Amino acid sequence: MSDTQTAYVEQGSDAYADDIYSEDGSIRADFLDHVDSAIDAGDVEVLADAVSHLHESELGDLIETLEAEQRLKLVGLLGDRFDFSSLTEVDEAIRLDIVEALPNEQVAIALQALDSDDAVYILEDLGEDDQAEILAKLPFTERIRLRRSLDYPEESAGRRMQTEFVAVPPYWSVGQTIDYLRDSEDLPQTFAQIFVIDPTFHLVGAVDLDRILRTPRPVRIEEIMRETRHAIPAETDQEEAAQLFEQYDLLSAAVVDENERLVGVLTIDDVVDVIQEEAEEDLKRLGGVGDEELSDTVIETTKSRFLWLLINLATAVLASVVIGLFDATISQMVALAVLMPIVASMGGNAGTQTMTVAVRALATRDIDIYNAARIIRRELTVGFINGVVFAAVLGLVAALWFWNIPLGGVIAAAMVLNMVSAALAGILIPLLLDRFGIDPAIASSVFVTTVTDIVGFFAFLGLAAWWFGI
Repeated sequence: MSDTQTAYVEQGSDAYADDIYSEDGSIRADFLDHVDSAIDAGDVEVLADAVSHLHESELGDLIETLEAEQRLKLVGLLGDRFDFSSLTEVDEAIRLDIVEALPNEQVAIALQALDSDDAVYILEDLGEDDQAEILAKLPFTERIRLRRSLDYPEESAGRRMQTEFVAVPPYWSVGQTIDYLRDSEDLPQTFAQIFVIDPTFHLVGAVDLDRILRTPRPVRIEEIMRETRHAIPAETDQEEAAQLFEQYDLLSAAVVDENERLVGVLTIDDVVDVIQEEAEEDLKRLGGVGDEELSDTVIETTKSRFLWLLINLATAVLASVVIGLFDATISQMVALAVLMPIVASMGGNAGTQTMTVAVRALATRDIDIYNAARIIRRELTVGFINGVVFAAVLGLVAALWFWNIPLGGVIAAAMVLNMVSAALAGILIPLLLDRFGIDPAIASSVFVTTVTDIVGFFAFLGLAAWWFGI
């Protein structure tokens, strides 16, 4: 037995129960060593005792920290005691590696213990053949529920919804409803409201649990229910659904099909995940790395980044062509070659700042037809002011550096022009891409960088060639 295991046994199973994380947020080294030792020794009881108290998110962090081979061993050793809900907390590549290494029959058994939204989250990344085989091994009702969710588009409310919910008819009394909640064994583990439906399953209204508990038993549900003003169509994009939760401070919301029939419920825990995923997705796309995960292989990561690097190469060549137009000018005044990267770099950074704000505002629907013109004017004004300030600074530096006052004036004028064009490109390009149905988070950075480079080089070198007559 290793020193780590000995310490664990001496301290009891609660040795790591309080906090498995170190101060920097990573898994504690002693806990990780203990788990690794138990896996290597094949000691199922020690391993199960070590991870049994972990929340699904903590177990997910542990799985991501382990080496690939150790992950599979951990799942295999735990068997039926492995918490499958932890797979919703790990990268897609890791989840697929684990699920695909398990027999479909074992996966089917494990999915029956999960909420439907978690089961769909695990199933949706699998191939169609594996999906069909796993679904075929599930009970009929469960199979129909999961298949219905999987039939909705990816990243839609229908994919995210939980098909377990509580629904009662409007003519029931509060007493009947409470008795039903106490006696039924098929209810979701947690819920915040009860939906009211007619005989055809059309959504009529909803009642919050606190209202149920505060109302006398004889009162009918229809007397205390409220209209569900924020029912979400199943085809709605998950980001739009999340915005409704944010706008109206919802804890849960009904999900309805095209015929306004209740098919599921979207809960705040799923929406928090959506908000995080969408923000992370936008950030990655702005950097041109797509859906890359930390667990992706070298080949997958290379492929993910190659296209955007190729596009950037093409735009860099385009900027070089502009520089080539003024090769004679540069050869006669070397100072131009020294200074021109400054103009392009400042414009690129300013354009990226404006673009980032614009892309995020578009994602959160903060920019619309009513305020777009005002925001464009604001960004132009900010670009002009920053351009004038930095033009004065850079112009003075250039004049003193090369003892050439006209050169300082040329670079100052080029700086103002490029900062204004950067602001204009940073706001207009995302707006135009969004207008034509192109995700601005993906394509904006390439176009904005191209504009600022070309305008910066052309303005500086063109003004220098005109002013100095070379």
